[in-house]
Amino acid sequence: MVLLTKIFGVLVGLIVVVVGAGFVLPSTVHVEREIVINAQPDDVFALISDFNEWDAWSPWAKLDPDADMTIEGGAGIGQTMSWSSENPQVGSGSQEIVAMDAPNSLKTYLDLGEMGVADASFALTPENDGTRVVWSLDTDSRERVPLVKQPISTYFGFFMDAMLGGDYETGLQNLKSLAES
Repeated sequence: MVLLTKIFGVLVGLIVVVVGAGFVLPSTVHVEREIVINAQPDDVFALISDFNEWDAWSPWAKLDPDADMTIEGGAGIGQTMSWSSENPQVGSGSQEIVAMDAPNSLKTYLDLGEMGVADASFALTPENDGTRVVWSLDTDSRERVPLVKQPISTYFGFFMDAMLGGDYETGLQNLKSLAES
């Protein structure tokens, strides 16, 4: 009986340490992928600075072609894209272009509801006869998350690169194919 009590105490202690660490471990997440596209920065920028063009290269557009998609505003700062899908890989959310320096950079603000918020950006740099495109995402895995779910969200953040990285690579490859055609 004493051994069982000690084992139970150790298990409770481990749970407290794991949950407590979820409140103090870093909560910032950064995902980044890049590609060199054999096209001029202006040509690539035209494909990323207007949400009407995203359907042709976005990795998530092909996951659910039947998703409800709404685009408001003209290309550039202030343009918004909202979507809703039954497919959990697509989900629901909105994205707004919040800053741009054509043809060098573009920043968007993502609101994924209960999944949280994030800032995404594209940096375009001329390279030889093409353009290096760096697509990145930054978020705080505990932002807008209820206190009781924050430890889980923190640990979830450690896997964000593995979960989104492949989609970013697919999107950049699609962008490359489109820009080079």
